[in-house]
Amino acid sequence: MGSFLLFSSFASMLFGFCALLMMADFVACRTRHYTFNIEYHNVTRLCHTKSLISVNKKFPGPALVAREGDRVLVRVVNHVSNNITIHWHGIRQLGSAWADGPAYVTQCPIQTGQSYVYNFTITGQRGTLLWHAHISWLRSTVYGPIIILPKRNESYPFVKPYKEVHIIFGKYSYCPYLSREWFNADPEAVINQALQTGAGPNVSDAFTINGLPGPLYNCSSNDTFKLRVKPGKTYLLRLINAALNDELFFSIANHTLTIVEADATYTKPFTTTTLVITPGQTYNVLLRTKPHYPNSTFLIAASPYFTGSGTVDNTTTSGILEYEPPPSHIKNLTLHKPSLPPFNATKFVNVTQFVANFTSSLRSLASKKFPANVPQRVDKKFFFTVGLGTNPCPKNTTCQGPNGQKFTASINNVSFVLPSVALLQAYFFGQSNGVYTTDFPVTPKTPFNYTGTPPNNTMVTNGTRGVVLPFNASVELVLQDTSILGAESHPLHLHGFNFFVVGQGFGNYDPNKDPAKFNLVDPLEGNTAGVPSGGWLAIRFFADNPGVWFMHCHLDVHTSWGLRMAWIVLDGPQPNQKLPPPPSDLPKC
Repeated sequence: MGSFLLFSSFASMLFGFCALLMMADFVACRTRHYTFNIEYHNVTRLCHTKSLISVNKKFPGPALVAREGDRVLVRVVNHVSNNITIHWHGIRQLGSAWADGPAYVTQCPIQTGQSYVYNFTITGQRGTLLWHAHISWLRSTVYGPIIILPKRNESYPFVKPYKEVHIIFGKYSYCPYLSREWFNADPEAVINQALQTGAGPNVSDAFTINGLPGPLYNCSSNDTFKLRVKPGKTYLLRLINAALNDELFFSIANHTLTIVEADATYTKPFTTTTLVITPGQTYNVLLRTKPHYPNSTFLIAASPYFTGSGTVDNTTTSGILEYEPPPSHIKNLTLHKPSLPPFNATKFVNVTQFVANFTSSLRSLASKKFPANVPQRVDKKFFFTVGLGTNPCPKNTTCQGPNGQKFTASINNVSFVLPSVALLQAYFFGQSNGVYTTDFPVTPKTPFNYTGTPPNNTMVTNGTRGVVLPFNASVELVLQDTSILGAESHPLHLHGFNFFVVGQGFGNYDPNKDPAKFNLVDPLEGNTAGVPSGGWLAIRFFADNPGVWFMHCHLDVHTSWGLRMAWIVLDGPQPNQKLPPPPSDLPKC
């Protein structure tokens, strides 16, 4: 009862604070309350019923809707046997690092029968993001949209849409047993088997749009997303890639899409017929419908962009764009299909070039009201290689990875090992000894021809190592793909910050020539960006958010194999530049 009264008093104080802001700035903010119950939920897809873990028995989960400036409190209650955490992907978490969510980084997981209140304020962001589980592979079913509306009485910097629709790409999976019996594929079992055998994990059986596979899959014609539109209208589509391990192409037949926002930051309008979206990325796009009823329907389609050497789910999820109301005299409508690029970029080099051209065409809006605050000078420079490698197979066991070893992944040849306690707690209480070290290599220990002939030694080191950054340091990070076990695209996600993509290219990064081509005026701003297959990506950001922040590949198989690390940002001199103490209900390990 005392805790409830304390919470109510705190909420009242926040309402009072919002009222003061409204009086001072003529804007309104509020506290938004949500309850996320983590529960088992039966879902039938592809003529197969399986029990999955979801939020409030919804798949995908409920939308979290707020305005810029709002405080959000989400009480997560765990009713399942798995431990759980929720990450609010892309939310800056300024002063609220304890609410970020990655397991064993900013918190211990929420155990069965327990709960935790995620408490954060949305500052300087508007657009579309996503929330998802951030422990093992539970985000395969535990995910949903974050919709951030502009402040009241503020408009979009583009034409006001007639209607807004969110579209989430995901996956659905079940697997055949060796005896040809079928059983529910538990994502935890899939990755645990892969980690044990050292091989790549089984792929999914279908991609989904808003949880529905679509008519191109067997037994799925009724499980199809339908977007009903009127002629001559502008629709805002909020696109989210929540898939575990796949970058995706997306297109709507005979229609163009204008990107106006990426990762909750406005962009210069960019029009395309096909876009590529990595796991964790979000776009707001404008769809302008045809001026008159077209006597046709149009396929909405998403298929994988694949750069690796393993197995891929080479299928296409689809929905239907329908115009309404149809004229009474029309009986049969022609279905138009989009032409998506070939999925396998290892066989079609022009596909990789298309992706590079697409990503390099995106620019920040960089207006007076929404400036691009790109660091013009750099305090700290880092060069990180990212890619796959191997770990030894345990004695007296047989492994199915390369050369009888185990697949692993690393940054600067360090495969990151999650600790058994939360890094942020260990840092805050000065108890890092035995938990982590701060000697993460800032450049590769042994330079080599990163995208050329791979070295004979593919072994990586293992450890829990981080990099310490002074508060508000300007950081430049070059991420270099390697071809040790084959070149591959890596969508890197940085928690706690937005960064600017100032440069990218193919081959090995040249520190003497490539910086001259950096865009320091209006580069794309975001929280997730793909390191090109066989190439490099350069980003810059200000370390203005004290805490411990995860950075990892958003292909979950690569994260599980260790392609991850942690930034430790020190406190600043002012009271509002210091990491606050943890909340009283922070889960314990």
